[in-house]
Amino acid sequence: MKHFIKYAGLVIITGILFTGCYKDIIVPDLASDPDGPPQPVSFKTELAPLFNSSCALAGCHVSGAHHPYMATDVSYQQIVNGGFVNTALPKQSTLYIMVNGEMAQYIPSKIDRQKVYDWIRNGAPNN
Repeated sequence: MKHFIKYAGLVIITGILFTGCYKDIIVPDLASDPDGPPQPVSFKTELAPLFNSSCALAGCHVSGAHHPYMATDVSYQQIVNGGFVNTALPKQSTLYIMVNGEMAQYIPSKIDRQKVYDWIRNGAPNN
């Protein structure tokens, strides 16, 4: 009986020791380089709907309120012709600065903000 208690105690202690040992596997997030090659972005299918739903709200960037007007039908002309993009220095574009600064709360997705940046770096095409 004493041997059984000894072996049972040994098994329990060994079990405790093995369950207490673990190996942390830290997998780093894959860092995407925001200044890497720009991805293709369609203004009509990706950015215009984003601006319309996030920015063209009552009292914000609708006709008669703050410039640029972001309603789908006029947003491209307002942004490009209004001087809100600088394709030579994309990070100095007013649109880029606002989307990543004061207006970041309205476009909280980093992916969507990266799309705006990539679109500017691609030459701000009306596609």
